[in-house]
Amino acid sequence: MGMWVGRGRKARRCYGFDEIALVPGSITINPNEVDTSWELGGKRYKVPILAAAMDGVVDVGFAVAMSKLGGLAVLNLEGIQTRYDNPAEILKKIAKAGPGEATRLVQSLYLRPVKEKLIAKRIRQIKAKGATAIVSTIPQHAEAFGHIAEEAGADVFIVQSTVISVRHLSKEYSPVNLKKFVASMKIPVALGNCVTYSVALELMETGASAILVGIGPGAACTTRGVLGIGVPQVTATSDVAAARDFYYKKTSRYIPVITDGGMDSGGDICKAFAIGADAVMVGSAFARSKEAPGKGYHWGMATSHANLPRGTRIYVGTTGTLEEIIFGPARLDDGSQNLVGALMTSMGNVGARDIREMQLTEIIIAPSIKTEGKLMQRVQRVGMGK
Repeated sequence: MGMWVGRGRKARRCYGFDEIALVPGSITINPNEVDTSWELGGKRYKVPILAAAMDGVVDVGFAVAMSKLGGLAVLNLEGIQTRYDNPAEILKKIAKAGPGEATRLVQSLYLRPVKEKLIAKRIRQIKAKGATAIVSTIPQHAEAFGHIAEEAGADVFIVQSTVISVRHLSKEYSPVNLKKFVASMKIPVALGNCVTYSVALELMETGASAILVGIGPGAACTTRGVLGIGVPQVTATSDVAAARDFYYKKTSRYIPVITDGGMDSGGDICKAFAIGADAVMVGSAFARSKEAPGKGYHWGMATSHANLPRGTRIYVGTTGTLEEIIFGPARLDDGSQNLVGALMTSMGNVGARDIREMQLTEIIIAPSIKTEGKLMQRVQRVGMGK
């Protein structure tokens, strides 16, 4: 398997969203009659799209708004919301910074330590509004922050890093034992991020409630450029979904796979489900909403790294309300709004009644899918030509 890239060295060909297309089914279904819901930790959610744990995307208000619409928004416990009593002032500074100073400013602002009292406070603020509270932290802080979040009433806890593994080696500090940690938590724990079959299988064996897929595909992430690592999301999701299916046959325990990043339109989201995802996590799409705290700006989670930032601040603008982005009506022609409507229509066209059936969709290699017949759109920079 793979192709020769040099003497005695082979590499596997992998695929991203722009290189594949979905084939219509032999039957079609009324889009209004398909079921887009998914299950996490024993609870069903209407919208299978999560807002990423990024400071320009999710704050308390956004998490509440997303929950009321049937989705989940992940609050970053390593970010501005838990470092500052008045995060709005800090976010305003980041939005006003010039391109040349944005990364340095973010690095300096994230030097202030996380306040454990703010972790509990933000979660309680979300729960006080009757919303679902889902939060995220890095492995090094999982044990400390996990039990604080649990006591404060969090519904789901995510342990997330650029690359996660069960067998992490370090002489400098004691790595968290993920299996023991998951077992110690009374709430569902999701783990990420990974891109391979073997690692995904090991993560599932810890007792995790979900697995996140994706290294470096996000719009504001520069990990692939800085570190040179990553696997395109189509191949990564397919491999992790295969691990999920094997694990399910072995244990009768179904672990949902969440494709995280790399999707900038409804079409990409539809493809993610067709290749095996149970849900998707997006950042830039929601950073464009009026409810997003970034005021039209979006930056990667690792932008604040003191020595080696692996993200940048980008301007995405403010294009509509959160409801328009999720459910429409779409006021733009580029597929960035009414994401659930796009998914429902695609499911209807491929003949999928629910997400599990969507995962059986026929897929073709189609590198011309976004360019074939689209010359005028590209010239005029409209629709798929933007």
